[in-house]
Amino acid sequence: MKRDDLIFDGYRPGALAQMLSLHMNYYGSQWNLGRQFEIYCAEGMAAFFANFDANLDYFLAAWNENGKMIGSIVIDGHKAKKEGAQLRWFIVDASSHGLGIGRYLLDQAMEFCRNRDFDNIFLMTFAGLHASRRLYESAGFQLVDEKKDDPWSGERGELVFRHNKGDGKPTQKPA
Repeated sequence: MKRDDLIFDGYRPGALAQMLSLHMNYYGSQWNLGRQFEIYCAEGMAAFFANFDANLDYFLAAWNENGKMIGSIVIDGHKAKKEGAQLRWFIVDASSHGLGIGRYLLDQAMEFCRNRDFDNIFLMTFAGLHASRRLYESAGFQLVDEKKDDPWSGERGELVFRHNKGDGKPTQKPA
């Protein structure tokens, strides 16, 4: 499979379930995250799609020819003016790593943010995701905060990255 063989599109019926499945297949097997993480993701994803506003929010997925989701990315813009837009649920199926899918999804999400004049974008993740961190940093994100605990398992720690329009220096931390 090549990146050119994929269809990049927004919401389709079943997208939420496939996005959750991508996360659990990776984070469950690679990071031993289970029920607490799945519930955290499912609740957040459901709330995002329930309140989706095309003027503020962005969802893009990579779909193969069989309609299977290979990757996804979200921009939640509901708090963009106060805290910044949040980049969320960015993932590419492990079988498709190295094809440029993640870079493409991230580039498209950042373009959405530029078109909406979102000056600040932040994301939360945890340490150890080295390839993801390199991708974030290559797109202009900077680490602005590290916490000992996290909302996903309580034991991995949380990293907060921020991308600021203009000088690129971090401003306030997200709430």
